Amino acid sequence: MTFDLADVPLWAAILGSIFMVIGALLTLVGAIGLVRLPTFYERIHAPTLGTSWGTGGMILGSMIIFTATTARPVLHEILIAIFVTLTTPVTLMMLGRSALYRDRSEGNPEVPPEPNIKDAVDVKSGD
Repeated sequence: MTFDLADVPLWAAILGSIFMVIGALLTLVGAIGLVRLPTFYERIHAPTLGTSWGTGGMILGSMIIFTATTARPVLHEILIAIFVTLTTPVTLMMLGRSALYRDRSEGNPEVPPEPNIKDAVDVKSGD
């Protein structure tokens, strides 16, 4: 099956382009956050949001354009969204935990302190 840009209806091209640009801007914000934030623990949050939401915008744009072009629902991009949404945050969470463990075991003074479980229980119980 060949795909020609002339086959895309104007409404689908405009709507799909809007979602593509939004997705690209969100990914750019995540990349800028990765570069600009000063510490590893602050930097780990920006690419997760940029990747998840940026990919979501691009997938929506792609679904709109290809659904309008082929005259049938194109839903296989949903699998991409599910995989990106599940794997990116989990991967970065595990990366953050391993870095936190390593830094605490090395005695790095810039690491966030380990929470005191007893204080957390006291706050919940109201004591």
